[in-house]
Amino acid sequence: MKSLTTFLLLFFLSTVSRAATEPDKDAVWKVGVATTNITPDRPIRMAGYGGRKKPSQGTVEPIYAKAITFEDDKGKRSVMVTLDLIGVVTALREKVAKAVEEKYKIPGHALLLNASHTHCGPAYARDDAKDYFDATAGKIIAAIGESINNLTPAKITYSHARAGFAINRRYPNPAGKFVNSPYPEGPVDHDVPVLRITTTDDKLRAVVFGYACHNTTMGFRQIYGDYAGYAQKYFEQDHPGTTALFMMGCGGDQNPYPRSTLILAQKHGRSLAMAIEAALVTEQTPVLGPLHTSMKMIDLEYTTKNRAPLNYPVQIIQFGNDVSLITLGTEVVIDYSLRIKRELGKRGPAIWVAGYSNLYSGYIPSKRVLREGGYEASRPYKPEVEERIIATTHELFDRFNPK
Repeated sequence: MKSLTTFLLLFFLSTVSRAATEPDKDAVWKVGVATTNITPDRPIRMAGYGGRKKPSQGTVEPIYAKAITFEDDKGKRSVMVTLDLIGVVTALREKVAKAVEEKYKIPGHALLLNASHTHCGPAYARDDAKDYFDATAGKIIAAIGESINNLTPAKITYSHARAGFAINRRYPNPAGKFVNSPYPEGPVDHDVPVLRITTTDDKLRAVVFGYACHNTTMGFRQIYGDYAGYAQKYFEQDHPGTTALFMMGCGGDQNPYPRSTLILAQKHGRSLAMAIEAALVTEQTPVLGPLHTSMKMIDLEYTTKNRAPLNYPVQIIQFGNDVSLITLGTEVVIDYSLRIKRELGKRGPAIWVAGYSNLYSGYIPSKRVLREGGYEASRPYKPEVEERIIATTHELFDRFNPK
């Protein structure tokens, strides 16, 4: 009897020991997060509206760069940086990517820079803003390093909800012209995708969330992050110790409505923060590894003779078979998000499409928008611009999701 008792005790202790040392099957990640303040410390010319010819007049809310690093159980890493800026100019992307590869051995295809497209941020690419550009680039690189240095075991889940304040702005007027005005019948994408990052004991640590809508609630001469800035602020206030990172979607032809007062930016921010809360109480999809990353540069040709094509980035960051984040450069209209999700959404992973990523160079129209004309079709791309981008998206997606 004594030997049986001893055997059972040893069996119990060995089982407990294995359970304590074996990793949780959901905790296949290490995640690190960092935030840095990139608010200008002096009056500075502002980006987004050409009519503002004078520098900024103070700050309503600070603006930030936030870095999040993901590492799978094989040690492969990807870094995402979200920015309260108008866009990601080539010089910024190149400077950050070079430093990150040299210092941290993370290749360019595994680095994502995404801008919120706030129209109340600095025109940081101007010659008279070189001091701000250099300081901001340095802060971004440092934040990436900090996020790498604080990598800790984590769980990731995916869910999504909806926010309804974005409205298509391509209104077909009685004269048959497409003008910038609210058009409730136009295409929209109200989806709010959310990555939820927790500690291994399920304490909320960070959320990465997206929405497809211009950050243009206000156009005054004061620095702030518009609705996206408020959404991050409110969520972080409601969840102390948590970092919220906003990922801009394909909002090239989407505006927030109503607009034109600061209180409306705050209300839209609260609406988006509540959409994150809604996503977090819906069914969560566990996000497992491994991590896959790829990027391809393609030439988008213009109809203008002797004009060099736009060297355009398409990128994919995929988390196992669960979430595929597809990023597109500059100001992409909503047709791209809707089409990519429609064509790839039945292939396995959840599809998340982000615009304003890794490049900023004006609007990228769809074939429909090119045909209709209007503001978003102001750049004379050849009609096959949409098919070039979509074909590249399929090519990258197929690498990690064979048919």
